[in-house]
Amino acid sequence: MSLAASPNSPAPQDVVPLFQSVRSRTLALVDPLSADDMMLQSMEDASPAKWHLAHTTWFFEEFILRPYQPGYVSPDERFAILFNSYYVQAGPRHARDRRGLISRPGLQAVLDYRRHVEDALLDCLASGSPEIADLVELGCHHEMQHQELLVTDLLHGLSFNPLLPAYKEPEPLPVTSAPDLAFIRHDEQLTPVGHDGDGFAFDCETPRHRVFQPGFRMANRAVTNREWMEFMADGGYATPELWLMDGWAAREQEGWDSPLYWWRQDDEYWSYTLRGPQPVALDAPVVHVSYYEAEAFARWAGARLPTEAEHEIAFRDTPVDGNFADRNQFRPLPGTGVWGDVWEWTQSAFSPYPGFRPSAGAIGEYNGKFMINQMVLRGGSCATPQAQMRPSYRTFFYPPQRWQMLGLRLAKDA
Repeated sequence: MSLAASPNSPAPQDVVPLFQSVRSRTLALVDPLSADDMMLQSMEDASPAKWHLAHTTWFFEEFILRPYQPGYVSPDERFAILFNSYYVQAGPRHARDRRGLISRPGLQAVLDYRRHVEDALLDCLASGSPEIADLVELGCHHEMQHQELLVTDLLHGLSFNPLLPAYKEPEPLPVTSAPDLAFIRHDEQLTPVGHDGDGFAFDCETPRHRVFQPGFRMANRAVTNREWMEFMADGGYATPELWLMDGWAAREQEGWDSPLYWWRQDDEYWSYTLRGPQPVALDAPVVHVSYYEAEAFARWAGARLPTEAEHEIAFRDTPVDGNFADRNQFRPLPGTGVWGDVWEWTQSAFSPYPGFRPSAGAIGEYNGKFMINQMVLRGGSCATPQAQMRPSYRTFFYPPQRWQMLGLRLAKDA
């Protein structure tokens, strides 16, 4: 079974261009990298770029070619152990925190593996099976998720290099400013949330269900670096009453006193970015903050984080267009719209919607088993492919995590 929620499977001829564009995009993302760059693994949560190249290929091989293409032969059966991630039912896996030690197979062998699987998959699609087309669409959206992880994992790895190398050439930021902060009122309502069945969605976005939503007010933009500096100057990182207990413990243990990648230089805050070291742009959305930091900031600001239902209701009629990965900025920009720039923390735990049932088999492990101890974020980021985004899309991370493009938007009761 596929994780796609739409009852209408895409036609095989329609997923071929999607498949080809997604695979090409991944190769374009690694084009600026050396083979050494592609071996970096700076922590357990991050994976080397070479592993991302191979794992996304293994996904197509494991869930489509092996069950649906008679006579398919892998270039190396051992790849299944090396490049499985967390699919227990798919067999044994190499330790997650040791992916950076997989120097063999080399980069060229991984690229050859990608071509081998791509050729076989295009042959498989020629069968015209709607189920295969559905799974290929799922695999493409899975690879888009890994495109985002690839660049944010790379940023974390490169940040330990004293030379602070740039992935993309530095460019000046557009001369724009953030609009004045305002809160838009949304009235009490009984309304459906979740994916409406039109097009692709992951299973965790379903089933669509009704919620009673009390009235609320949503900020017209994300919190900016300028506002975050005010929080810092007012002792936000040194005021325990602003913090959840676990958040304060994490702040003390990790020594947090600013967002990840920030430092003070010549009376100015700087940040390490995918475009190298840059002065912090005051009117750009703050990025690389944990749920704990976001929650403390909201409390300091006399507001709160929105629920994920509030976020969906507030922006479901706003066209999905913004500073996504397709624009190749790879950094939040000042004065942009609702979508893109930074993922926005919500106060909602990542849990199943009423009536949720995971898909059968190993593919059902994609989302369902992670529905514990994580928080939902909405809206996409400057590292998210735009084709991935829709108002019902839910991503999720653990409260202390900061290495993704994570920011926040404030809400208040009506």
